[in-house]
Amino acid sequence: MVQIVRGTKMAQATKERIGIVGVGRMGLAMLKHLVKHGYAVTACDISAEQLAKARAAGAATADSAAALGKACDFVILGVGYTDEVEAVVYGDNGLLATLPKGSIIAVSSTVSPATVQAINQAAKPKSIGVLDAPICRGRFAADEGTLLAMVGGAPDVVERGRAVYRAFCSDYAHLGEVGHGQVGKTMNNLLLWISAVGLIEAGRLAETTGIDLVRLRDALMMSSGNSDALKDWDMISFTWALKDMQVVAEMTDKAGLSLPITGAIKELVKEARRIKATNPPNWTGKGPTKYS
Repeated sequence: MVQIVRGTKMAQATKERIGIVGVGRMGLAMLKHLVKHGYAVTACDISAEQLAKARAAGAATADSAAALGKACDFVILGVGYTDEVEAVVYGDNGLLATLPKGSIIAVSSTVSPATVQAINQAAKPKSIGVLDAPICRGRFAADEGTLLAMVGGAPDVVERGRAVYRAFCSDYAHLGEVGHGQVGKTMNNLLLWISAVGLIEAGRLAETTGIDLVRLRDALMMSSGNSDALKDWDMISFTWALKDMQVVAEMTDKAGLSLPITGAIKELVKEARRIKATNPPNWTGKGPTKYS
């Protein structure tokens, strides 16, 4: 049975009727900003606990993507993996089955360019636009409303998205057509994981000399060794690193390129996740830190 449940707070129905599929750590923070900015928001998630949090924040909830599609005309996807994105979009219980003409599906999940391009091709005959809009800067930026969206899409779709995404993004970079947003996010993540793996290896080598890593970090941050990975070392977890590198590998194979450093990073992030969680180089003097 299709069911939509209203939250305890009613957001004013202004502008787009927003849906969010996936209200985990990032999606819930985005939802709160949208409600604060006066949007009527409907949430869908497999977690009853997260849906309860969404209702408490002022959103309605739907028990399926198809039900959500009937209530919305701008749907943001924030699920974690490609198979989840495809399950939400396609089939009898997917968004394409119920979204009205003129609606937009905004893919803020990190997937391959080919995945979002395929969604765009499937949506066109239904007169549904696709905004390729993966987001950067992580969970604390989501809380603060200072995310970066890397965006691809038709100009009219991009502009409709800009009005929505400014509720939780301080920056909105239009990189080209559908697929180019995912290219931008993937290149960003590739460079992040290269830097983060390098910091494990540089830290291990530096430790053998007895140098104070905190002092060394302070010096590097004033020099060419600086990076966001070094600045935000305690917040890096490698949780999504393998998934990110699998997207890179898919793109590499499709392009027929030999990228040895990229291939090595894909393997190295597996062990890096364990190291970072247990015994990483102590660049900040704080030791392993867990963040929610």
